[in-house]
Amino acid sequence: MENIEREEKKLKSSKKSLLAKDQELYQEMEENDLKISKEKDEEQDEHFPPSEDILKDEVDHEKALEHIKSKCKFKQEYVDNNIVLSVNHLKQYFSFGSGISKYKLKAVHDISFQIKEGECFGLVGESGCGKTTTGRSIIRLYNITSGSIYYKGYRIGAGSRWNEKEIKYTKIRYKAKVKELAEKLKNNEISKEEHDKELAEAKTYADNIIKVQKAKIKQIKYDDSHVDPNLMREIQMIFQDPIDSLDPRMTVETIISEGLQIQGFHNKVENHKKVVEALERVGLIEDYANRYPHEFSGGQRQRIGIARALVMNPKFLICDEPISALDVSIRAQIINLLNDLKDEMGLSLLFIAHDLSVVKYFCDRIAVMYFGEIVELASSDELFKHPLHPYTKSLLSAIPKPNPLTEKERVRIVYNPREVHDYSKEKPRLVEILPGHFILANNPEIEKYKKEIEELDLKLEADNK
Repeated sequence: MENIEREEKKLKSSKKSLLAKDQELYQEMEENDLKISKEKDEEQDEHFPPSEDILKDEVDHEKALEHIKSKCKFKQEYVDNNIVLSVNHLKQYFSFGSGISKYKLKAVHDISFQIKEGECFGLVGESGCGKTTTGRSIIRLYNITSGSIYYKGYRIGAGSRWNEKEIKYTKIRYKAKVKELAEKLKNNEISKEEHDKELAEAKTYADNIIKVQKAKIKQIKYDDSHVDPNLMREIQMIFQDPIDSLDPRMTVETIISEGLQIQGFHNKVENHKKVVEALERVGLIEDYANRYPHEFSGGQRQRIGIARALVMNPKFLICDEPISALDVSIRAQIINLLNDLKDEMGLSLLFIAHDLSVVKYFCDRIAVMYFGEIVELASSDELFKHPLHPYTKSLLSAIPKPNPLTEKERVRIVYNPREVHDYSKEKPRLVEILPGHFILANNPEIEKYKKEIEELDLKLEADNK
């Protein structure tokens, strides 16, 4: 019996030592992961491949990996420059079908813009160009395909498609290099020593790129799953359709207070006070709280949608065509209401619309969007002073004029990209043609637009005289 007890004690002690070793090993692995994933405030752009200088050897490779950290990514320069929202190279693709018939829809393709604190930023374009998808991607209703979104310096959304493609094509390039070196060795073009040296360099280079991209993918997944809910609570959205966005089975009070319930505010008395305050703020009365959406007009429903967003005390508001389904007189009321709320609450706004005349006086800057891309971006005054892109001119020509005499002479410009642009030799890029004025164009078009600006300025001077 004593021998058995002795053996059991030995077994327990050995298990304890093994467990301790495992714990030490696990801690060591965690420490190594943290070492790999640390980064500085200045990060290498995750949307462009690392330069060859960074990835030449293991020492430089470690420097590249220092740009990745285990906590949510933060950029101090956005805070310093009062940039409340930064959208960088956003791509949002949707897949349909399966097997042979599977295809990909590029709803938003590589767009970038920044919104400063207290600014109203207009996003304008025709139906189906990707405006609503952009807003929904910002508020995390969609998991973005590629790119990154920063709010108050913190990354609140990111996609890993580019990083995954970089790993894939790095492997393809490495295999091609191996095959090329094997052919040269076979044909006696290089010696065995040269073959081995070049092969080792190619393998080191490929391994370094793959390690960096895998670390970036790990960081992206971490950021997506560790976004601060208190930060996301500051971003609210007014949805496009005032009818379908309100649940017909719920009272107005339940609709407005639903967000409070989700965020953990379960005090009915306090929630009722907040609902009443939100209703009064948008010009409605307390009695409406017990009614249902079908009992209200379109303008009142839109006000209820605004109240639902305001009850969360947001700092950034995404307005997705809040006036498109309303009459002209009601549109003016909603625009004035949003303008008052912007000043009263210190809101920053992303205002999505398809009518340039609506956003002309309401927005500080305007981005014109076509087929998932931003084709022109400028301040409101600058865009109307120097409309350069043919699609911007097409939108401006669609604005009806209140004067019946000039309305008869209005010429509607139809935009057909195949007729206007020739991108067979050189692809377009977003270029700053004037300070703060960006346009999607290639080099020949940039020269043409510069001449057009000179002509517009001369015409303006002549009109002022």
